[in-house]
Amino acid sequence: MLKNQVEKYLATQDGSVELPNVMKEYAKQQGLIEGKDAKVIDSGSLFAQAYIERGDKETEDFLGKESFDFLEQPITYFKDRKNEFMYIESKWFDLIGVDAVSFEKDEVFGTYDVMLGLKRQKKLAPAIKVYLEQHLREDGYDLLFDGDEGIWSLNFALNGLEGYKESLTIKEAFSLIYDFLFRMVESIEQK
Repeated sequence: MLKNQVEKYLATQDGSVELPNVMKEYAKQQGLIEGKDAKVIDSGSLFAQAYIERGDKETEDFLGKESFDFLEQPITYFKDRKNEFMYIESKWFDLIGVDAVSFEKDEVFGTYDVMLGLKRQKKLAPAIKVYLEQHLREDGYDLLFDGDEGIWSLNFALNGLEGYKESLTIKEAFSLIYDFLFRMVESIEQK
């Protein structure tokens, strides 16, 4: 599925194509960018076209739509505003079969939580769990398959990712999250 998605995306691009570094490496490895001028998107602009909004954690009320500039905030923004969460949709997430991603600070455990929908078959559960157990530190994860929706609900702590530090901006955190998710999807499809 990942290879097909990347291939379809590349087919829609004329001339030079810009890709996230992790996707460029994958496309090169799969022989998908031969004959194309492929450049790496600056991770800082990866989510420039994303839909971003903030909401209230208790009521899920809409608090505001945000521009790309909002991602320049440090992740501690959510430490200071414990009642808020962020929701982001991006074509880059769509390409890897990830539904929108939500992000918030967990008051109880003190972690920065990442919540998303993963569009993969139920039979891939063992491969998904192996990847998560191998690549997340002690903060763990929650994984549940919704049979009605046909989608995995995945929650994990940003704190468990290699490269995490509390001084990250939201933009840097989402680049880290994207790389992690891309590599996970690549890994589970190789099983």
